[in-house]
Amino acid sequence: MNDRSIRAALERHWEASDANDFPAEHDIYRADAVLFYPQSGERISGRDKIKESRRVQPSRKRFTVRRIIGDGDLWVSEFVLTYDGAPSFVVSIMEFRGGLVARETQYFADPFDPGPSRKHLVEPM
Repeated sequence: MNDRSIRAALERHWEASDANDFPAEHDIYRADAVLFYPQSGERISGRDKIKESRRVQPSRKRFTVRRIIGDGDLWVSEFVLTYDGAPSFVVSIMEFRGGLVARETQYFADPFDPGPSRKHLVEPM
């Protein structure tokens, strides 16, 4: 699978995630894929368990992709994941094997105000 094909698969994945299309969202994963959430100390093994963990998540969620970068078997997506109207900034690191995701690690960060010491240096986004 070339880089263009992987990028297209990632775009389909995030579009399906945003639409809560669980079957399409999980087409990108190998059957033995592993998903890591370091901040909560969770590891979910297997595409079916990853899919089920997302299906039973009770919040309404939306995905807004900011950028996708990568090369070969390593790809990073930055996006805003909005749960019930509250945004969280997320970085997803996906490692591909045989054209499908074998390992994904997701890091979450909540928004915060700029520190007073640098407020005069920043530009609002």
